[in-house]
Parts: sequence; C-alpha cells; structure tokens
Amino acid sequence: MTIASDQRRKVAEFLLRIKAIQLRPADPFTWASGRRSPIYCDNRKILSHPPVRTFVRQLAGELIESRYGQPDGIAGVATGGIALGALVAQEMGLPFCYVRSSAKAHGTGRQVEGDLDTMRNVVVIEDLISTGKSSLTAVEALRAVDLEVKGLVAIFSYGFADAAARFEEAKCPFDVLTDYPTMLEQAKDEGYITEGQQTLLEGWSADPVAWSEQRQTP
Repeated sequence: MTIASDQRRKVAEFLLRIKAIQLRPADPFTWASGRRSPIYCDNRKILSHPPVRTFVRQLAGELIESRYGQPDGIAGVATGGIALGALVAQEMGLPFCYVRSSAKAHGTGRQVEGDLDTMRNVVVIEDLISTGKSSLTAVEALRAVDLEVKGLVAIFSYGFADAAARFEEAKCPFDVLTDYPTMLEQAKDEGYITEGQQTLLEGWSADPVAWSEQRQTP
C-alpha cells in the first residue's frame, strides 16, 4: 500500500484545521536551533481530537500491515511518537515500547522502555521527520537491544533531501502519511495561504538555511 493522494490531502487537511501545522511566512517562527522558519508543526495536537486520531491510527495501521506485514511490536519515539505509537499498537493489537532521547541516568539506565521479550522486530512511529537525526538515533537504540527495525512511519515530513539520504544510509525504509508539498497545496486550496505565500513557503523548503538567514533580525 502507498498512501493515496486523497488520503495525504485528508491528513494535511486535519493538521491544518486543528492547527497542528501553523504557517507564518510573514512572521516566521524561531526553532530551537535558532533558525527562522515559516512553519511550526506540533502533531501532539492530534491526541486532543478523537476523529483525527482515529483516522491517523487507522491509516498508519493499514500502511504498516501492507508495507511490512504484521510486526512483533510498535516502537514510539519520545516524545511526540509515544502516544501516537501506542494508539497504532492498540489498533493493530500489538505490544508497544518507546525510545527515550537518551538513556536514563538512574535506575535501569535503559533507553528503550517496554517488555522487549515480547518482540523481535518493530515498526517505529514518529510524529515528524525534519533532518531525520532524532528518528535514526531511536532506530540505532532499538538495534542496539537486538530488535530488528522493519521501517519507520511518520505523520508528517518536511521532505528535506538530507533526511532521505540519512535514512538510506542507515538502511531504514520510511513512509509518511502526508508531506510538505501536499500540505502546501491543501493550504492554498482551503485559503490558508495565497499563491504568493505558497511561493515563499516553497522557497523555504528548497533552501531553509538561506531562507532563514535572509530573515534574521539585526
């Protein structure tokens, strides 16, 4: 199964409607890295909207089963992928574990939490793919505890080429429910942005570093 265009558009429609994705090309957000960005994405808002979370968990479950068969378990990436991953695991009737950003400094010192004896392979759930670095750190942690990672499914991706290259280098296939170009088309069609704003937003996607530097405050 590949996600059909109308399904991608539906996910994008939901994310825009509940303001999980916000677009401000004229008044950019500042990311933790210090870069300026016209988009802010917080897919944890999905959890507050039952119809949206139902659609997302069902679509993710169908995609996983079609692409990877029935894995032994689902692994969520902290923090945004934990609750979403648990929903997908529940939908598929599978065990669940989650991956911390780093190992605990106390107690068991574990980075992967859950009953790992119940699974040999997993599909990873992530809320968002940006550079791909945090997602692949989680993949490495799962492999370090002898779990096979069959693949990763994210709700949304910015579509950066360097992220795709990192996943290829790590030999980790990935899929997304919707992506940046699809979201822009949906945003334009629904009147969230004008054609001129769409052009600005496409410029950010093509070169986010240069876009940010042009908009840094003195």
